[in-house]
Amino acid sequence: MSAASSGRGDCPEQLCHNGGCRNADLAALISPEVRWLWEQVARRADQCGDAAMDSGTITITTPGAAAQRAAVIGLLAARPLPAGCTRRIDLQRLTQALQRRGPHLTPGAVAAHALGRPLAHGAADKARLVARLTTLQHLRSRLGRALPPTVPLRPQDTGWDSLRRRGTLARLLQHPRPEQLLTAAFAVLAHLPASARADRRRLAHAATGYPHALDAGTELAALVLAEAATARPVAGPSPSLREAWDRLGVDLDTSTGGLLTLGVLPTGWHLPPGAPTVLIPWVLHRAEWPAPARGEDRWVFLTENPSVAAAALDSVEGDVRLLCTAGTPSRTELDAVARLAAAGWRIAVRADFDCAGLALVRAVLAAVPGAQAWRMTAADYRASLHPAPFEPDVLDLDRLEDTSWDPALAAAMRLSGRPAYEEALIEELLADIRHGSPPLGTPVYANSAAASRA
Repeated sequence: MSAASSGRGDCPEQLCHNGGCRNADLAALISPEVRWLWEQVARRADQCGDAAMDSGTITITTPGAAAQRAAVIGLLAARPLPAGCTRRIDLQRLTQALQRRGPHLTPGAVAAHALGRPLAHGAADKARLVARLTTLQHLRSRLGRALPPTVPLRPQDTGWDSLRRRGTLARLLQHPRPEQLLTAAFAVLAHLPASARADRRRLAHAATGYPHALDAGTELAALVLAEAATARPVAGPSPSLREAWDRLGVDLDTSTGGLLTLGVLPTGWHLPPGAPTVLIPWVLHRAEWPAPARGEDRWVFLTENPSVAAAALDSVEGDVRLLCTAGTPSRTELDAVARLAAAGWRIAVRADFDCAGLALVRAVLAAVPGAQAWRMTAADYRASLHPAPFEPDVLDLDRLEDTSWDPALAAAMRLSGRPAYEEALIEELLADIRHGSPPLGTPVYANSAAASRA
């Protein structure tokens, strides 16, 4: 095969697939300390016939030597990975990191120079890969046509290219039995509820005979959600696993999780004053809320972390109205809080100053009519920053979106680059809870879409 036909004609050493080494600074990238990473990239490139390795994911195993793990800081993670761990790496993000040192670099190009050999260059390997993908594509089309007419989600043939771009096909090819995996995924799609809702484990058992087949981290769950995302694209950042299943009418578990509550109870519920409880998803689906009594303070506080609820239990006397999501809220939880607002309560929401926390606040403000951000301004963020944290975390600036309730907040977080946490403002939060309302000047979020549903 000639250099031109192999795609390596622009590489002076006839190694990388696209000549991406030109005008690139490879010295640090191909040092001996980083060779372990490129060996694993090259091995996977040879297996799947992809010389670029710039899309999809790859599972790597970290070495024991601290120097080797430290050498990939900034490429794979913001801090050293533990020794001997396996980690799934997003190849597109790795490509973006590499292209700071060369505009056309790919993981495959760097691996080729690190090992001194071309990757995945055999025509026979490429032909086998094309044939394998074609077989799977035809199988997917047949499975799609065989779905019952009543299914709520029907993948289209045009979604194949979307699966390729998402890296789903690369993962499918890594599976030891890709045809079986693809067939199982369409069996799950055939069992999705057209109305009402389904429990994820019961859905998995009905479709595959194994109740844990759709557990988090399984290849089948990832493929089903990828097909769903292709058939029903969602604008904005990727939803959480719970939210992604929720949009398919599937509950991860209706008897665990939910909202921790102090003093906020559905109609007909009675507990001793000050007693906490958890409203599980099964309850939240059905909850109806009482309206505020005449003259009653109408604020309900919503937080991310249970530590705020624990502090309120220990130090706030009298009426407390507090809900805690203990993480990212599901659609069930958001809908329940929206009904609480529709009953006449005003919602003040806050969370950690990190990407997940901002996403939580953004989701509540978008779903709940009249909700307000509570101590979530740039000034609150700066007041929450610890002057000398132990092993400080780093914000993922690529995931840090705008903060429409206070645009200066996102700017301040980008400037600092560090997260801050609810516990840093615990005394101020407790004072607000005692007072029964957020401080004056709390930003009001204008949400016409949510307001129109009220």
